[in-house]
Parts: sequence; structure tokens; C-alpha cells
Amino acid sequence: MGISETSGVKGFQDTYIFVPSPLILPSFTKRGIEFTKRLNRDERVLWYETQKPKVRQKRDYGFKTPHRFHKGRPFTLDNTFNDELWPHQWYMRDTRLYPSLPKLDLNVLPVYKAGITGKGVRISILDDGIEYTHDDISDNYDSEISYDCNEEDYDPLPRYDSKKRNSHGTRCAGEVAMVANNNKCGIGIAFNAKVGGVKLLDGVVNDRIEGTALGFAHHLVDIYSASWGPNDDGKTVDGPGTLAQEALKRGTDEGRGGKGCVYVWASGNGGDRGDNCNCDGYLASPYTITIGSASQRGEFPWYGEPCASILAVTYSSGAYKDQMIATTDLYNQCTIKHTGTSASAPLAAGIIALALEANPSLSWRDVQHLIVWSSEVSPVADNPGWQKNAAGLWFNTRFGYGLMNAFGLVNLATNWTTVSPKAVLIVPSATKNFKIGYGNTVEVQLISKAQRVVASLEHVEVVAHVTYPKRGALEMFLTSPAGTRVQILNAREYDTSSKGFQNWTFMSVATWGERPDGPWTVTVQDQVGPTTNEGFVESITLKLHGTPEIPVHMQNGERIYDHNYNRLRKSFENLLNKEDERNGNTLSLI
Repeated sequence: MGISETSGVKGFQDTYIFVPSPLILPSFTKRGIEFTKRLNRDERVLWYETQKPKVRQKRDYGFKTPHRFHKGRPFTLDNTFNDELWPHQWYMRDTRLYPSLPKLDLNVLPVYKAGITGKGVRISILDDGIEYTHDDISDNYDSEISYDCNEEDYDPLPRYDSKKRNSHGTRCAGEVAMVANNNKCGIGIAFNAKVGGVKLLDGVVNDRIEGTALGFAHHLVDIYSASWGPNDDGKTVDGPGTLAQEALKRGTDEGRGGKGCVYVWASGNGGDRGDNCNCDGYLASPYTITIGSASQRGEFPWYGEPCASILAVTYSSGAYKDQMIATTDLYNQCTIKHTGTSASAPLAAGIIALALEANPSLSWRDVQHLIVWSSEVSPVADNPGWQKNAAGLWFNTRFGYGLMNAFGLVNLATNWTTVSPKAVLIVPSATKNFKIGYGNTVEVQLISKAQRVVASLEHVEVVAHVTYPKRGALEMFLTSPAGTRVQILNAREYDTSSKGFQNWTFMSVATWGERPDGPWTVTVQDQVGPTTNEGFVESITLKLHGTPEIPVHMQNGERIYDHNYNRLRKSFENLLNKEDERNGNTLSLI
């Protein structure tokens, strides 16, 4: 066949890399077409795809402190931990730069007091490598779940340069698993968890490399954390390829002994470019948990991207006076300047690790239900966009279901009934080829008869095929049978592509817990122009994911929101002065 080299794709059965012989293909010319024709004619070949480089962007951003601004120490200090950056870890307890700020944190201290610190949980950081020799990482480093996809060896040490361009993975790893009480840097959210690194962002990235990374050691890894994705430039529409999609599906089907690996993903930093994270296929996937950011002041940060697939938020940087995230850095150093949604996803991964220690039986979907049922609105309530869905759950396309609450999530996890297996109903539109133009609105109605398949919703996928001369002029909305309306795509000024959306999947979690029966409406409109815009909504298909019966935790009525969840009651204050207690698999916390 004219092949000079073949090798298997790591993690995939019966999948191979074919490198055409230079004698057959001396250059990338039309003769490359002849090689693919040979593959197409070979009945042994079920699928093939030319591997093309993908643009992938780390989701932090550069920050320079203005000369007039001096970063002060936090207002409130304590001696809970002796690590040098603990006073700067404002997001882990009530440590405010100014007393006037609202009392906001991730509520982890009560979990630590119960003896839960992430022990036994293994987390893989998919990134540009990990400095596993770092004094604040080495004791928690897990070589069994580490790999270098770029060099194809088992050493994920980052490539060093004077600008620390490959510090991203080390920073993310430190957030999760910095060692506690060693007088170095800070403490990880799950400071007794094990952390590994899969290096893939230090070289050419393609579908094969992403697929290998997402599936590496899936029989050992509990949680994968990814703080990168396609360009957040307000004009890119891109996502996982065939192998990466297969790896995600296999990880959730087979990982953790069939309970499924948990994939946590940063929502993106394209807010200043008008981007929408539903244009990132990794975030528009039911197999990933999309995590956004809230600033120290409980605000939506300037870089944040709204979208209907965000499940929850944790903290990160905001305006220049807001504190950032403390973590490890290259050259055995520390930093208090980790930023962007890159910093939020690892915090979420750490909180999930605490829950998995408390209850190792949780499935990947249990984790998503727990996040929905325990994340808090009150710390970020003073922002526009909140709506209550028909299941009584508050949702916002900027914040998902709210700020993750470690104590609330772990407390629920200890006495949790696993949700029933996933059910999926596909609802195609009966009518196709709706004409659309500037100033026009197309409403596509789809009738769901899901009562025998899905009783309670989780994810809703909207697969849209739209041809249009200016893709960025389009907006899309989804309205459920119960009347919950959510925007699944905003207009994007910088997206001038004429490619439209070719069976692109948008996703919404806004209708979580609702019943799916009845008429759904997908609205597509162009209120931007130019006036000459004209195209077609060729087809719309819904994929309704959920459970065939109402989950146990939802059978006793709507969720009750506690707007003072993070204020220590006397019962908490008394508890924190006692010795750590843990009774069986239940937290002895009130």
C-alpha cells in the first residue's frame, strides 16, 4: 500500500497510524488523495482520517500588576496551615482583603475537619506537563497515571524556557494537590489526593493525541481536569474529533470500574471577544462538566464566556484589584497569580475528589447531579440572568447552578442514592429547510413523547445544520415544554465565517430535572445583519438525556436554597473546636 511506518494508537484497539512512504508520496500534493482512495477501497478499513494539527489554547491569561497597585496581605489570617501562601488562599475560607467584601469561599474547612482530604482519589491534569519534582507536588505525584503524548514517553516534565511558557499544568496540579503543612506554597483543595500529568500541549496537537490523553489510564484515573480548548477568539467553532469523542465515551462507560471517569473542563476566556462556550465542542458534551469562574467579589469576570452548558463555577481572578489563585510554579517556585477559567476547573476537580473519597460509589452522573443540587446561588446572586426552571432550580448562563460548595456537596454525597442508568431520546424536526435572513426569526417546534423513555431531564443536545453567509450574526434559543427559555448561542461579532453550523451540537443543562414531554421550540434569529444575509435552517434534532424515573433526591419536592449557607452557625463553631470525627461513611457535621 506504500506505507513506510505503522504503529498502534495508544488506548485504542485495532486503531493504527499509517505514514505513507515518501517514495509513494514525496510531498503533500494531489497524490495524497490516491493514498486515501486506497484506504477507502480496502474492506479491512472501517474508518480513517488524515490527522491535521488543531489549535489549542490554555485558559489562563497574562497579568501585569499596575505600578500604583500594591498587592496587600489578606485582612483576616489564621494558623490552620503553616504553608507560606495559605494567607493568600482567600477562596478556601473567610479571608477578605477588605472587611466590606461579602463573605465568600468554597466551604472546604468543615470537610477537612471531618477528616476528608481527597485520600485515595487519583486526578490527571491534561496540559503542558507537570513539574513533579516540585517540593509541594512530589509527595502526591502519581507516575502510573502520567504520560507525555508529545514525546511518547512516561515523563511529563515540562519543557523549560525563560518565560515559563509551560507552567500552566504545574499551576493547575498545585491547585488540586499541593501538600499541606510543609511550609511550601499553599495547600491543594484535595491535599491528600494523588495527581498525575498527561502532557499534550507542548507540540503538535491532533485528534490522535487528544484521544490518547483523554483515555490514558482510564482504568486508574478518577478525575481528569482540562483547562484548555479551541481558540477563545469569538470566531472559532471546533471540538473533539472522532478519537477524542470515543475516549470521552469510553472513559465514562468503563472508567472507575464502570462508574465512569469524571471529566472537568474550563469554560473559556473569550468573554472580551463576545465568545460563547457552546462553540467549543468539549464544553457542549454531556460527558464533561463545564466549570466557569466567579471573581473574589462574586462577579462575572471580564473574560468569562456565558453559555447554557456551564454547570457551576468556582473562584478565579477578576478585576485587577481582586486577588488571584495561589499555587505552584516552575523552578520549584510559588505564585499567587494563576488566572482565568484555567484556575477554576482544578478547584472543581479538587472538590469532586473530596466527594469521591467520602463516597467512592458515585457515578460520573451522580457527580453532576450533586453539583446541581448543592451549588449555591447566594454568593453570586447579585448578577443578572438568574431564572428558576420548572424543576425549581435556579440557573444562569454565566454561573450555571451557582458556586460550588464543598461541604454541601460532600455532605450530600455521603448519603446518596445512585441515579438510574442514562436514557436518551432523539427527537428530529418534522419540517426542514426553514428560510432565514436579517430581521427574521425561525421557530422550529419539536414534539417529545418521552414519558416511557426519559422522566427527568439532565442534558439537552441541540444538533443544528444551518447554512448562513455570516455565522456570527446568528442567535439561538431553546424553550422547554414547561416554558424555560435559555439562550444557547449569542451573536459573535468577530465570527464572519460563511460555513454556518454543519450538524453542530449545542448543549443546555438549564432544564435539569424538568419533565421532557411536549413541544420544544428552537428559535434562530439574525438581529445583526448585514441586511443581505440569507440562509436556511436545514434541520434541527434534539437529544434528550435523563433518567427513566425521577431520581430519589428529587422525589420529595423542590430543592431548598439556604441563602446563608456559608455563615458558620454555632453548631459549626462548636464542631470546629472539637477533634475530627468521622462515623462510617457519614460526615458527623450538621
